[in-house]
Amino acid sequence: MLYWLMKYVLLGPLLRAFWPTKVTGVENVPAEGGAILASNHLAVADSFFMPLHVSRRVTFPAKQEYFTEPGIKGRLKKWFFTGAGQFPIDRSGGTAAQAAIDTAVRLLREGHLLGIYPEGTRSPDGRLYKGKTGVARIALEARVPVIPVAMVGTDRVNPIGSRMWWPRRLEIRFGEPLDFSRYEGLAGDRFVERSITDEIMYALMELSGQEYVDIYAARAKELIAAEEAGLRPTVPVQADARDATRLPESQAG
Repeated sequence: MLYWLMKYVLLGPLLRAFWPTKVTGVENVPAEGGAILASNHLAVADSFFMPLHVSRRVTFPAKQEYFTEPGIKGRLKKWFFTGAGQFPIDRSGGTAAQAAIDTAVRLLREGHLLGIYPEGTRSPDGRLYKGKTGVARIALEARVPVIPVAMVGTDRVNPIGSRMWWPRRLEIRFGEPLDFSRYEGLAGDRFVERSITDEIMYALMELSGQEYVDIYAARAKELIAAEEAGLRPTVPVQADARDATRLPESQAG
């Protein structure tokens, strides 16, 4: 109830009024049944504008910290993010990461739409970065299609580090569903999962028009921070492999 109240009464009308959005391909989202909406990730605003233009409820994984902060502020955050259709995930790794994937698979098998950002965090510079294979694992285990979604212009509405949202025209492009049933039974095969993830990222690159960079966005942030500080990066590129299969979350830093 809270989700629909926010979408059609509290928040949705405001977003529609100040941020006119061109939407194409939304008919590619199935009218029923589980499916993954795999989107590029330019800004926090992505998690608000994309669901606004999908008639069905979209559920996103989100950082557990948004649901566990103490005090009145914490309760308000939990109320808000729950109402926005998000569920908490523990990012500490190991069994916690698997629990997050299991939750996502369960939701999809129950017929929900699941929103995922394969990059795992927001792009630091507007380019498209290497996808984490958690999205492939979920698609294979749940046996659902993946619909690529390109968000265009949200980084100008809500730039990284900005607390303000600026009125801008946006565009959301929903691509044709990607069917990976040919890989049925191969969940857990890291080569298959990487191939699927790369196919999803290629579709996002084509749909969004972004330049693709073959490293993880989190690694790119480390390199940018080190360059700005005039330091030589100390974290090896191989460190990205530790996070490759984790479930990408929305609202990441």
